[in-house]
Amino acid sequence: MRKKRDDSPKSPAKKGESAPGILASRLPIHIDDLLHARVVEIERIEFKAGWNPDPILRTLCAFANDFENHGGGYLVIGQDCKNGQAVFPPVGVPHEQLDRIQRELLQYCHLIHPPYFPNLSIEEFQGKTLVVLWAPGGQTRPYKVPKSVTGKEKDYRHYIRRYANTVEAKNGELRE
Repeated sequence: MRKKRDDSPKSPAKKGESAPGILASRLPIHIDDLLHARVVEIERIEFKAGWNPDPILRTLCAFANDFENHGGGYLVIGQDCKNGQAVFPPVGVPHEQLDRIQRELLQYCHLIHPPYFPNLSIEEFQGKTLVVLWAPGGQTRPYKVPKSVTGKEKDYRHYIRRYANTVEAKNGELRE
């Protein structure tokens, strides 16, 4: 359900940003600060222009396996990037796709073992709708997910973050 955002005077709308009163954010960070990597290191932010479940679920798994305790990460759907930096204006996610994306995300997150579900927030920025997934480090690590959640075969793998990349964990990398 989409609610109005309660932006207090301490966080006024910035140039190019949508006006206050659009959505209720469920993020611990302002969307403008997140997209410009002002508070979170860019290694903990992944931008995706559109909904592509396979790489998105691998990245969520990697953020959940936050063995270095950096606080997991954020995955922003509807935001394109170049060289790891957000490209403006955002691409956005069409409103008619929001329900389908949320249903599929729930379905695919059930494939993560042990179960893991990120926090989801629908955000408006520069007149575009973004789906932001906040994936804090999980409590029951290590997590694994099928290499292809959309494929028929479920070949489970563990994923971690190395610098700004999601990679398959090798050898002893899963030990804390």
